[in-house]
Amino acid sequence: MPRRSAVHETPLPDKTLIVDNGGYTIKAGFLSSSPNFDDCHIIPNCLARERDKKVWVGGEIETIRDFGEVAFRRPVEKGYLVNWEAEKAIWDSTFLVQKSKLHCDPHDTNLILTEAPNTSAALQTNCDQVIFEEYEFASYSRHIGPSLNAYHDIQHLFGAPARDMTISALPIECILVIDSGFSHTTVTPIYKGHPIQQAIRRLDIGGKLLTNYLKELLSIRHYNLMNEEYLVNEAKEKICFVSNEFREDLERTWKGASKHRRKKQNGSSEIVVDYVLPDYNAGIKGYIRPYDPSLAAKAKKMGAMANPGGVVEDFMTLGNERFAVPELLFNPADIGMKEAGLPETVLQSLSGLPPGLWPAMLANIFVVGGNCLMDGFMERLPIKSTWLGGAYMASDSAALKAGQVTRQEYLEYGSGWLSRKFAGTATS
Repeated sequence: MPRRSAVHETPLPDKTLIVDNGGYTIKAGFLSSSPNFDDCHIIPNCLARERDKKVWVGGEIETIRDFGEVAFRRPVEKGYLVNWEAEKAIWDSTFLVQKSKLHCDPHDTNLILTEAPNTSAALQTNCDQVIFEEYEFASYSRHIGPSLNAYHDIQHLFGAPARDMTISALPIECILVIDSGFSHTTVTPIYKGHPIQQAIRRLDIGGKLLTNYLKELLSIRHYNLMNEEYLVNEAKEKICFVSNEFREDLERTWKGASKHRRKKQNGSSEIVVDYVLPDYNAGIKGYIRPYDPSLAAKAKKMGAMANPGGVVEDFMTLGNERFAVPELLFNPADIGMKEAGLPETVLQSLSGLPPGLWPAMLANIFVVGGNCLMDGFMERLPIKSTWLGGAYMASDSAALKAGQVTRQEYLEYGSGWLSRKFAGTATS
């Protein structure tokens, strides 16, 4: 078999774009000399269509004033990028439009892109072809999202001095990443920057399922909100919390409970609250207020009274919905799902590792993803964490050069070699 011709080694461009391509949002930004969260921009990863059939793409969605019955189309399903037609429309408006903050020329840009663990080879090949054959990026590397968190400056997050950026970015030796995002929740053990494939575990519960469950509860108990995905998702982010006393909190919110039993034991917070629905015509967003059991509040709900501004309020009194929805992450059986909850999923992941690694993994648990922002869910880091880890990795020019594949190499060796390269099994 003839030996492959050597590809002429060309220097990588100075500009590097890191894209954490999530199911709900894209976290993207350019590498700077001192990476930080301010370099990262968040763009909705979807298309939206209004009642009048007008379509909004990516970042344009943030300018919509009335989200009533807006229909969304997402290129990522169950965590995997399956619709490049929709994704290209979002990427084009984000990276190719001249006035965009993230505008770049792909021919002069390195790309670092995330993917979900255990993505199929067919989807990976499709992604590689789009990156090199349609966008024609100068170089490109593909990483599973959790693995980039190993390059974080963990000590700095907890108060230690920041890492010297002139020193090569070495990954944390052992880290267990719990990533609870829009599509699913994964538990990924990382050893020296590489995922331990046989120990990766997935829980098919993410923010989308929680939002859909809340839609059903609210539609049964209050208003029909089955077509109001944006409204319910916004309410979920404001009202939901993870209960550490699920049975006790359930008891406190039962219909016949007295007022004092609706509070936490320390009396510091009310479980039952009123959520005032947004008024898109007046530009008022939904908000929480203390529970008001008075007859005046009931009259306002029926439309018999108006607030001082003359606007009739629509609101919902919420109790166990606030903590019963996120409880699905820990007890999927509550809705009949035959899956282990998050604590058991972590134990299943550890069972796939040598026992000698268990102490180090348990001592370095890293929780990321949008769901971890709910009160009570080990709130440590914002959702930009994976992006910043990728930026730290890319700040080491040697590590960046070792991981990137140029377009010339792709054209010379093909997609099969590229897949083996990213899997760490290819030979030069």
